[in-house]
Amino acid sequence: MTELSDRAPELAAAHEQERPARVLTGRLWLGVRIVGGLLSVYSLIVVFRPVEALEQRMTFLAVALPLVFLCYRSGWSSLVRRARGRFRPEDDSGPAAGDPDPATSPASGVAGVPALAGEPGEPGAEAGGRGERPGVADWLLAAASLAVLVYPLLDIDAFRDRGSGSALTSLDLAAGVVLTVLLLEAVRRTVGWALTIICIIFLIYAFFGAYLPITWPIGHRGFDISQIVSQLYTGTEGFFGVPLQVAASYIILFTIYGAVLDFSGASKFFIDLSFAAFRRSRSAPGRTVTLAGFLLGTVSGSGVATTVSLGSVAWPVLRRAGYPREPAGGILAAGGIGAILSPPTLGAAAFIIAELLQVSYLEVLLYATIPTLLYYLGIFLAIEIDSRRFGTRAVEVDAPGAGRLLLRFGYHFSSLILIIVLMALDRSAFQSVVIATAIAFALSFLDPAHRMGPRRVGEALAKGTLEVLPVTAVCAAAGIIVGVITQTGLGLNLSSIIVDVAAGNLLLTTLLAGVAVMLLGLAVPVTASFIIAAVIIRPALTQLGVSPAEAYMFVFYYAVLSEVSPPTALSAVAAAAITGGNTYKTMMMTWRYTLPAFLVPFAFVLTPNGQALLGQGPIGTVLLMAAVSAVAVAALAMATGGLPGIPERLLAAVAAVLLLFLEPVPIAAGLAVLAVSAAVHLIRQRRHRT
Repeated sequence: MTELSDRAPELAAAHEQERPARVLTGRLWLGVRIVGGLLSVYSLIVVFRPVEALEQRMTFLAVALPLVFLCYRSGWSSLVRRARGRFRPEDDSGPAAGDPDPATSPASGVAGVPALAGEPGEPGAEAGGRGERPGVADWLLAAASLAVLVYPLLDIDAFRDRGSGSALTSLDLAAGVVLTVLLLEAVRRTVGWALTIICIIFLIYAFFGAYLPITWPIGHRGFDISQIVSQLYTGTEGFFGVPLQVAASYIILFTIYGAVLDFSGASKFFIDLSFAAFRRSRSAPGRTVTLAGFLLGTVSGSGVATTVSLGSVAWPVLRRAGYPREPAGGILAAGGIGAILSPPTLGAAAFIIAELLQVSYLEVLLYATIPTLLYYLGIFLAIEIDSRRFGTRAVEVDAPGAGRLLLRFGYHFSSLILIIVLMALDRSAFQSVVIATAIAFALSFLDPAHRMGPRRVGEALAKGTLEVLPVTAVCAAAGIIVGVITQTGLGLNLSSIIVDVAAGNLLLTTLLAGVAVMLLGLAVPVTASFIIAAVIIRPALTQLGVSPAEAYMFVFYYAVLSEVSPPTALSAVAAAAITGGNTYKTMMMTWRYTLPAFLVPFAFVLTPNGQALLGQGPIGTVLLMAAVSAVAVAALAMATGGLPGIPERLLAAVAAVLLLFLEPVPIAAGLAVLAVSAAVHLIRQRRHRT
């Protein structure tokens, strides 16, 4: 077991992206790591020596964007070859230097996840030592990125004044257009075509909106290139808005913290502890995966990354326990997606919620606590049910006892706890995570195998930057969408359309909102789908009386759950690739394990008592509503697999839905229906025995 867990930090290299990182070697790889490390140092310094917001975001992007073009392949050569009919499968092993096909390159990992390279989670050297060099076009794009972002920094006050006064120079205009094109290419390289096309559609809409029929509610007066560039390039409502601010502050600081935890041996400890904690019962392997996914999420904060790193370790154990391939894949994917839902390191969208609501990150963690507990309760109950259905057995693993592990390595929890304590003492999230990072670094010296000397510190700092490159591209490009929506008033218009289609009915509006967010999430990453939904769909909910916190959290959960929703379900695809199971069946098993997470958000939107699930209101009400919701989750688990007969299952499902209305009459009715379901089940059992 210890040997298996040793692979976890290595396999955490998975990123949630469709385009893998380029494999770099030699001096170029060293230079990239040095630049990445310096950007991490800059991000740490500005926590205690703040700079003006626009300047900080421009500086951050000026370093990160060139790295994207050096570290991520373009894939254009393979597209041209395919278009000309010259692409041959046998050529996969030898793509053109510097521009292999992202989908078929041997550097591609599971489900498009980048293959392992020099350091965990980064571009680097292949096992065989063969590297890739960026082409001339990559260097030109990197240089252009640096130029158009350094240019306004030379006199940022004058640049800002020209933008606010609509007095852009020809050079301003040209630089803004070039940056727009560069960001579209960067987001295409890192996360694929879908978000790129969406951004282009919004740009076309901004420019040609005046030509739409006057009867269309989404029409507007139209904007010229100068007005669009001024909106996107010169202020904080476009490229340099809240999404990029979150990437340049919250996200990079937490990725640095996760990298330090990783290099200090925390990932290995978390996996070993999970296997040691549940080692004696037949449902232990499944529960172990769930706990390990939660703990690893504090390091990666990524659903696919956690699924891949956890799967390589846990799948052999699940197989020995008797789990079929598809249920095992479902458990892995469900545990992996919990990484984005679990405090204290929620996904990037949670940081954006804190900024949009202007509340502390600790407040967002409070919002997520009860839904997270309900999510894991649903998984644990489903695992208990399946362990009996599949006849699984306990598996002996070579791992020390949980007590010994906690005594020896339990200090890894201290920095996690410290983050919460410091935020509770009114420290900012930025300062809290930096202090926790310093503590994690200091504690690494307690383990001789993971002491962080200068080299390891440099590697952790570089990893912190390199892991945030894809989300930086997404956040900056999402500024196009946010900027256009703000400039044209599209958000309010679309919200009104949604409300009108639903005839002002909150339930129907919520259903439409959930479906829309999930469909959006099938095409673009979680962060991007949340940003788009937050500015388009969230206002529709608030128009009908839903509080901003409830609306944002509803959008957040459905954006995250798109990762386990057929037909894409990236986490499930990654899990199926590891277990060798049928991809579609693995998706459906994942959906079953995560079903409570799809229903609970409706509870805190549709009912007045739903805010208690976000930790809002009197403590007695919060505890009571949490208990009722737990019963609803248990009923849902029985409906999806815990009861043998269809009548009992249907009754349990009805009971679960009634209970989640969280009002006295529906609760009483739900409990009564659940009692009837249990009675029918008992009668069926007695008849079967006789």
